[in-house]
Amino acid sequence: VNACVDVVLSGVKLLEALGLEPSDGKNHAVLSSGQDLKEAFAHFMERGAAAERFFSDAEAFQDIARTASEHPAAQLYVGGNAALIGQKLATNPDLKILLCGPVGPKLHELLDDNVVVPPESMQERDEFHLILEYQAGEQWGRVRAPTANRFIFSHDLSNGALNMLEVFVSSLDEFQPDLVVLSGLHMMEGQSKEMRQRRLMEAVASISDIPTDIPIHLELASMTDQDFMSNIVHQQVFPLVNSIGLNEQELLFLTQSASGPHASLASWSGIPDVGVVSDILFWILKEHGKTAERASDLTRIHFHTLAYHILVTVDGHWGNQAAAVAAGARAAGTQACATDTIDTSKVFLKAPLEFVTSHTEAPSKISLNPDEPVVQWHREGISFHFTPVLVCKDPVRTVGLGDAISAEGLLYSEAYPQ
Repeated sequence: VNACVDVVLSGVKLLEALGLEPSDGKNHAVLSSGQDLKEAFAHFMERGAAAERFFSDAEAFQDIARTASEHPAAQLYVGGNAALIGQKLATNPDLKILLCGPVGPKLHELLDDNVVVPPESMQERDEFHLILEYQAGEQWGRVRAPTANRFIFSHDLSNGALNMLEVFVSSLDEFQPDLVVLSGLHMMEGQSKEMRQRRLMEAVASISDIPTDIPIHLELASMTDQDFMSNIVHQQVFPLVNSIGLNEQELLFLTQSASGPHASLASWSGIPDVGVVSDILFWILKEHGKTAERASDLTRIHFHTLAYHILVTVDGHWGNQAAAVAAGARAAGTQACATDTIDTSKVFLKAPLEFVTSHTEAPSKISLNPDEPVVQWHREGISFHFTPVLVCKDPVRTVGLGDAISAEGLLYSEAYPQ
């Protein structure tokens, strides 16, 4: 239910256009000024990490958004996880997509013809999200980016309040979907605690109204409030959805928020360790997924990081996992390089060629075989499908990569009727 116009441009170019001098990095949970913006940007650029923040000052944000969207180097695209997943699925000519998000005139013009927007979802003004990209090795003052990534910020109240959720759920009766994809919960972090708690309860009530025979996928995104994340995991959203999609930042934040395995790990250094990742994924499904004793629907997690992807499923609920995880990895390589198929001259392998599958139980050691790039292993009724990613050397566009990966993986996944 989150949709917007993404304004994509070089972070360094925008900061220069705003007259902001290079400074030392500092993490801010919420941005309220140009000073906060440049410090947070430097903080994440130095780590090569993706992040997303709320900008609290509406007027200051409008000024920055105007400077960004009018910059000659700026590109305007469909944005918001829901709209991006919808756009990706809409490239399949046999699919019709229902999108309920705040859709302004510019966004409506950018959307694929296969995307249906109910009239109640239309609004007069677009919601803009600013995506500041940086390249591997790029310098800003004394900060140097180890890898290409981006820093995202917005002042987005409509998406932040999940305004279109009820419109979405009430439109499902007529639309009769085969799959529901939810995203945008992270946008609620800009709300007050009370407002957020109330809205989350309403969201849970709405999601509970979706017929149980329709699989629901939840796409997570960057968050900073551990209590809020813990609520989503423990008592509210996870038990209602069948599938979740997330990256390494979100996975680590999730285990820290909900006191899971490896929660003491402060941050990843380099490529996330496969054994650590699979321990956390296993714990999510063991502790919060579907079992004979637990009233939860969660049976699938699609994890993606730059170098590899893992699809984890509770046995008996999903089929075609090898094709699904491979399709997601292929989407990562083609979309980042903006090519129709993988161009081997433009990609390289960054995945570990040997790894252990766990650090909390007796692990098995796995060596990758290039002829069979999808590896699988099992642990207590849960199956893991791992594949390396052919990483784009010079990414044309990193925005929406996670959404494209999740959408493609869902397209190839077979949900068994329960």
